[in-house]
Amino acid sequence: MSMPFYVPPEQQQKDKADYARRNIARGRPVIVLAYDNGIAFVAENASRSLHKISEIYDRIAFAAAGRYNEFENLRVAGVRYADLRGYSYDRSDVTARGLANAYAQIMGNVFTQDSKPMEVEIAVAEVGRTPEQDQIYRLTYDGSVADEQGFVVMGGQADTITTGMQERWQPGLTLSAALTLAVEMLGRDHSNGADRTLTPDRLEVAVLDRARPRRAFRRLGGHLLEALLAPDDPTTDVPSSDDARPGAHDTLTGEQSPQAPAKPVPAPGDPVSTEPDQQPGHPEGGPDA
Repeated sequence: MSMPFYVPPEQQQKDKADYARRNIARGRPVIVLAYDNGIAFVAENASRSLHKISEIYDRIAFAAAGRYNEFENLRVAGVRYADLRGYSYDRSDVTARGLANAYAQIMGNVFTQDSKPMEVEIAVAEVGRTPEQDQIYRLTYDGSVADEQGFVVMGGQADTITTGMQERWQPGLTLSAALTLAVEMLGRDHSNGADRTLTPDRLEVAVLDRARPRRAFRRLGGHLLEALLAPDDPTTDVPSSDDARPGAHDTLTGEQSPQAPAKPVPAPGDPVSTEPDQQPGHPEGGPDA
C-alpha cells in the first residue's frame, strides 16, 4: 500500500491562493466607485446576457470578476438570503454587511475544505441616505472581507488600475465624471495589450441611485450612457427622464421633463365653444375627408 505524499498546510494554502489570483487576473476588470448621488459599477463586458453586475435587494448590488459560473451561484445565493431575511423580519434588516458576512462564510469554507478555491472576487455595495452611509465591501477568494472607502477594483491588472484611481478619484464626483474616470482606468488594463479606448457597447454600467425611493438599482446603456460619457458637455443630451410623462423627475440629472401646456379656462361670462379641438391634419377639427 502506497502512502500519499505529505504537503504542509502552509504550502497547500499558498498553492490555492496563487492558483486563484492567477486565474482571477485573467478576467476583465470591474470598478465600483462612489459618486455624489450614489454608487456606480463599471465593467468591461460585451455580452448583453451574461452580467457581471446585478441587483441583490432594494438598495444593494453585486459585482464580480473571475469565473462566471461560480460568481453566478454566489449571486443567486445572495438573492435568496436577502429575500428570506426580508420576508422573515423586515426589509430594513437586509444589509450589505450581513450579506458580505454570509458570502465570507461560503467562500472561506470552500477555500479551506475543497481542493480547488473559488476563482472569483466580489464586491457588495449598499447605497445609504447620505454619502457617509454608503458601504462597499470587497471579498476575495479565501473569504477575506475588506471595508473599502470610495472605490474598489477587481480582476485584470487591478494593482495598476488602483494606483490610477488613487491619484484621480475624489469624493463628490458627478456621475458623468465618475463614469469617465472608470472607463479611462479600464482602458489602462494591460492584460490584453496597450491602452485602449472602450466604447459604450463594450461596457456594462449600473448605478445605485440614492434619490430613488426604494429600488435604487438602475442599468445604464444606449444613448443615456453615450451622453454621460460625451467629452464636451456630458449632460446636454441626457434624456430628461426614464418616464416620458410630462413633469416626470429624473433622479440622475435632477431635471424635470417639460410640462404639457395647460388648456385655457374660460372666464365667467365668456361664450363656451362647442366646436371640437382641432388636431394636426384636421383643419376643421374633424377627420380627413
